[in-house]
Amino acid sequence: MQKTIQQRALRRLKIIEGQVRGLQKMVEKNTYCIDLLYQSMAIKEAISSVEDLILENHLATHVKDQMKSGQERKAVQEVIAIYKLAKKK
Repeated sequence: MQKTIQQRALRRLKIIEGQVRGLQKMVEKNTYCIDLLYQSMAIKEAISSVEDLILENHLATHVKDQMKSGQERKAVQEVIAIYKLAKKK
C-alpha cells in the first residue's frame, strides 16, 4: 500500500475505533435511539471513506501495474467486481 494512503487509512481507522467505542458506551447508557442512529451513520460514512482510500490505492498500484503488463482484462474484471459489490450497499 502506498505510504501516504496507508497513513491516511490508519488515521481514519483510529478515529472509527473511537467512534465505535463511543457508540458502545451510548448503547450501555441507553441513549436515545435517534442519537444512536446518527452515530452509527457517522461510523458507516467513516468506513466508506476508508474503502475509498483502499480503492484509490488499488487503482493507483495494482490495476495500473496490470494494465502496464498486458493484463487489461484482469484489471477491468476486478474494477467491475468492486463496482458491482458497491452497488449492493
